[in-house]
Amino acid sequence: MALRFYNTLTLDVKPFAPARDNTVRMYTCGPTVYDYAHIGNFRSFVFFDLLRKWLRASGFQLDHVMNITDIDDKIIRNAVAKKQSLAEYTASYTQAFFDDCKLLRLETPEHVARATEHIPQMARAIRELEEKGFTYESEGSIYFRIASFPEYGKLSHNDFSGNRAGARVDVDTYEKDDARDFVLWKAPKEGEPFWNTEVGKGRPGWHIECSVMAIEFLGETLDIHAGGIDLTFPHHENEIAQSESLTGKPFARFWMHAEFLLVEGQKMSKSLGNFFTLRDILEKGYAPETVRYLLTSVPYRKSLNFTFEGLKSAATAIERLRNYQLRLDTARFSAGSNEVLERRTAEANRQFTDALDDDLNTAEALAAVFEYVRETNAAMDAGLFTSGNVEGAKAFLNRFDSIFDVLKPSEKANALPDADIEALVKERTDAKKARNFARSDEIRNRLSAEGVLLEDTKDGVRWKRK
Repeated sequence: MALRFYNTLTLDVKPFAPARDNTVRMYTCGPTVYDYAHIGNFRSFVFFDLLRKWLRASGFQLDHVMNITDIDDKIIRNAVAKKQSLAEYTASYTQAFFDDCKLLRLETPEHVARATEHIPQMARAIRELEEKGFTYESEGSIYFRIASFPEYGKLSHNDFSGNRAGARVDVDTYEKDDARDFVLWKAPKEGEPFWNTEVGKGRPGWHIECSVMAIEFLGETLDIHAGGIDLTFPHHENEIAQSESLTGKPFARFWMHAEFLLVEGQKMSKSLGNFFTLRDILEKGYAPETVRYLLTSVPYRKSLNFTFEGLKSAATAIERLRNYQLRLDTARFSAGSNEVLERRTAEANRQFTDALDDDLNTAEALAAVFEYVRETNAAMDAGLFTSGNVEGAKAFLNRFDSIFDVLKPSEKANALPDADIEALVKERTDAKKARNFARSDEIRNRLSAEGVLLEDTKDGVRWKRK
């Protein structure tokens, strides 16, 4: 079964491979750094990370660009209100975003492109669009005339042929299905930051930023452009119009969009009190990998209903997998190899691959993992799982975790290193053999205080972090 993805542009699932050589040229929409990213944002970012990992596991190399939108209406408004420069205002939120990404184990793309570092290139692109007749000027701002691009609407699959000619919008975001000429370059307002460029004083509109940076790093046609479903229109529709008007070539071969995240069945909103950043959730005592697991548990094209019960279930699921891993590492199995179980391991690997090859069907991939864990745990209980089956089971579990990345517990600040824990466990074992039970209990209590649980089994001592 070949790797295939759903393409928003064509409304169907197609086999995927890069257009040339073995490198996937991918652009994903990064954060707008006017505030902390919320868990709805991270639903998309975790999807991008899973996509990266599966593309690499499928044998491809990656050339991935993520933008940082560090200039837009909200950023300017907030920076001016706080009497800070754009750089000062956005620095802390940019760093917070990368801190959150690290907690969620998200890989850093090959290129991180900040909008404010590419203003001259944006001005040059706008000048080229002017020269080709796709723009007009009004009151110092420059607009893209969508009537000049007959295919406008092909991504959102809306018919905009009857839109009112000359109606235009200056803000960076606007209502769904409200097709208007969009701003490429904004004339400066009093008190706002601006750049002096070949198209005059001002600053770029949101949409031109992504087109220019994507083409600069990846070339005129991308293999994949991905983002949240809310960006399909107007942002991505506008990107296509201006990019293809510039180059005369398709802007992206595959468009992939992650669906919305709901909170307790409702749209996330500060007014409803259900608006959460990652920091909010971690402060409630949940581990970052629990959040990551929940965000990957539902396929990216289906809405995900975020609940705290769901988080608890995610923590339970991870604990089950860790206990299975611990059993593989510490239990003693009879010699030999059970060929039936070897075939079952091969089947589980195939099911896992087929699921993720099928447009990243994470739910089916997880089902394959847990069914395998259930069956092989039962085989262990029945004495049918042998030492020859351990390596294959470990390899399958490691393969799962190379994509989902949830098995290793997050290290807490000043956590006791593994090597120190191992040394204390050995000292405790020696103390028990010497019938020095006071020292044995002392070590157990110390480890418990450090968040380490011990389990004495017939095969020896197992330990795990709480």
